[in-house]
Amino acid sequence: MRWSLSTALLLLPSTLAFEFPFNLANFFKPTNIVGAITHTEHVPASTTPRIAIIGAGAGGSSAAFWIFQAKNRFGIDVKVDVYESRNYIGGRSTVVYPYDNTSLPELELGASIFVEANKNLWRASNEFNLTRRNFQNENMDYETGIWDGETFLLSFKGGWWDTAKLLWRYGFLSPKRTETFVRNMIDTFLSLYTKDAPKWDSMSTLASALGWTELLNSTTSTYLVSQGISEKYVNEVVEAATRVNYGQNADYIHALEGACSMAATGATGIAGGNFQIFEKFLNASGANVYLDTHVTSVTSESSSSSPWSVRTDLGTQDYKAIILAAPLHSTGIKLPSHLSEQIPEQPYIHLHVTLLSTTSPMPNPAYFGLSTSSQVPRMILTSNQGAREGRTKPEFNSLSYHGLVREGEWAVKIFSDNVLSDEWLNTMFQGQVGWVHRKEWDAYPKLPPTTEFPPVKLDQGFYYVNAFEPFISTMETETIASRNVVDLLLHDEFDSGLCGARTIDVESDIQLSQQQVFQNTNTNTSKNPDFILGWDC
Repeated sequence: MRWSLSTALLLLPSTLAFEFPFNLANFFKPTNIVGAITHTEHVPASTTPRIAIIGAGAGGSSAAFWIFQAKNRFGIDVKVDVYESRNYIGGRSTVVYPYDNTSLPELELGASIFVEANKNLWRASNEFNLTRRNFQNENMDYETGIWDGETFLLSFKGGWWDTAKLLWRYGFLSPKRTETFVRNMIDTFLSLYTKDAPKWDSMSTLASALGWTELLNSTTSTYLVSQGISEKYVNEVVEAATRVNYGQNADYIHALEGACSMAATGATGIAGGNFQIFEKFLNASGANVYLDTHVTSVTSESSSSSPWSVRTDLGTQDYKAIILAAPLHSTGIKLPSHLSEQIPEQPYIHLHVTLLSTTSPMPNPAYFGLSTSSQVPRMILTSNQGAREGRTKPEFNSLSYHGLVREGEWAVKIFSDNVLSDEWLNTMFQGQVGWVHRKEWDAYPKLPPTTEFPPVKLDQGFYYVNAFEPFISTMETETIASRNVVDLLLHDEFDSGLCGARTIDVESDIQLSQQQVFQNTNTNTSKNPDFILGWDC
């Protein structure tokens, strides 16, 4: 029997949740790549206005697509150039193949999953005829455990006995209240796709409109305990989700991102790699794409028609507007001081990822202090509760089997704060390790409670998609942030918008949207549940 207690909904998908990007070979050479120009050449703006997008990940590729949508609807005459420092499209979404053998199933190194509530990615997969995988079904037979560094706090696979064990440990109210908390967050989040969705030029304003200010001001632990959820449940179950999804403990990460880490039910991904969505966005957009091209600086010019100049290792080009769709301090781009001073440096979680293949059907029982005949879970999440109590800290954040590489050989992903040596791997998998791929990465932004965010609009004609990242950091929210940025840009520079010219200012729009958000959330109704703002108008 497959049990439906909310605990399972919060835990099972989490082992597959949001991961991180890595450099690898060039997957895609778009037909719209532009030939190089000499380094010293300064190309003046043409009579057709140009927009530069810096970054070809989820935010940059979708920004180009949203501009394309507006051009089709309203005949806006504009050219778009997309600059990407890596040699591939997709940013946080990349794949590798075991043994570098493309005949074997790919493994996502980057952002691994999305869910049906992520309406832009879901719609894109439909519109572009991409095949979705159901990870939850693929791994439903795997037992899941939570390890605290010295002992398994619990393990479960399903059925009435596991349900009874969890009810005995946590009771009914904590899982139910957590499920309600996550469901309310999702219902509010879905208002961002409606016709009445707010438009914002500051993240604090958006937080207020959505009623999320308190969530951003509190840690996940503090907020959930204040809602009557037991500390044991938060420190074990909820923290397992925040650690696997964002590498941060429940007593550190803000409550909004804590809710997002538990909202991975129904996880899916694109067969062949999620990066294909972002390739499709750029192919459809018709934008000029410059891969492996480093933007070195952006300067302001005196021209009213093209007030920005972008310098790359190819040359210099003037633009009417700039969309920065990458974390500024990770790019090395020099901006005018009046812009850079507005963006505080964003610290990141430095994480180690280890991908491997093994013929061991489960981790070594001896590592966990179990008898050789014991069955060890093949999805292991972790809690930091033991370390808080002065005991041993887990050596990894998560360890999970991810299906067969080939008959009798499984793929495994491990996330950890430190490098895992070959000796450690051989101990964990009883000397049965084949292929190994390691990567270090500044994986996720550190997300403590905050009331301060970078501006969305840094100056006239200069917009920052990644202002959204300290708020919520996912592939999907990057596409939402870019949609908002494109709408602001079109309003400011072309007296238009993604769905037509705006008739009121942003502040008035936020006030009206706030009323509509709470009305929709309270009534749980929608005039057209299939409507997705940006795709539809």
